Amino acid sequence: MHRYRFLLFRPLQLLPVLLGISIITFAMVRAIPGDPARILLGVRSTPAALARIRAQFGLDEPLWVQYLYFLRNLLHGELGKSIVYRVDTLKLIGSRLEPTVWLVAGSVLLAIVITVPLAAMAARHRGGVWDQCIRLFTTAGLGFPAFWLGIMMIIVFSVTLGWFPVSGYGDELTERLHHMALPCFTVALALSAVLIRNLRASLLMEMSSDYVVAARARGQQESRIFWRHVLPNSLVPTINLLAVNIGWLIGSTVVIESVFAIPGMGQLLIKAIFSRDYMVVQGVVIVFALATVTVNLLADVLTVALDPRVKL
Repeated sequence: MHRYRFLLFRPLQLLPVLLGISIITFAMVRAIPGDPARILLGVRSTPAALARIRAQFGLDEPLWVQYLYFLRNLLHGELGKSIVYRVDTLKLIGSRLEPTVWLVAGSVLLAIVITVPLAAMAARHRGGVWDQCIRLFTTAGLGFPAFWLGIMMIIVFSVTLGWFPVSGYGDELTERLHHMALPCFTVALALSAVLIRNLRASLLMEMSSDYVVAARARGQQESRIFWRHVLPNSLVPTINLLAVNIGWLIGSTVVIESVFAIPGMGQLLIKAIFSRDYMVVQGVVIVFALATVTVNLLADVLTVALDPRVKL
């Protein structure tokens, strides 16, 4: 259990990261031109009404005072009140959390399902036709932006073939699965292109290791060597890469949710930026940052569990 000692201090190391993210987000969102009170009240607003709105949300205070208010709310488990929606920011984010979780979890699951068999096929047929086709697929996947790929998916599978809805989220479980299949598949294609190349390289390296040569000399079946020894030992770098790309995936929900009109946190962030809803922007970014560092922590735990030689 000494290998897991990093769990005692690693969360404490993440606190400065979250603090730095909160400072950067606080400064950048207030650097955006525009007045939230004026956007809320419109062009015909009076100076008295503008002053009242600014005082209500603390916008008339110095920036360092506003940041201290934000930290105080954060320590109490609050994220302030939305200027536009006039509700608690945490409740607002909670109402938009489920579609984003569906998108991220479904995309990761599909990416794993695509990555493992294709990488294994490419590694076991190195230099062959399958290997060349899979490498061509990963090269194309790296070159296509996610928003362009999403639009092409809508044109082909929704407009032309009519297999999936063009946009939306659905109400029932079956409807949600139907609505989220195409967005998740779009993200999974982009994500798996990176993972396949990494896992293929790791598999080829492990297949030339001494323990693999010794296992072949003992007469073990090639498939048994590959699935019982080579693949598990090759997963560690891919898991770390997946954790890094999940952070990218969480951020890319902003684009994908806009393309497919999914009412998640990414779309909420876009609307909050345009309406200068400071509290919502800060809250969504903090939740995204917390999710990213949590995923990286879980990846570290899984890495240590798979490879006893690793110590963090």
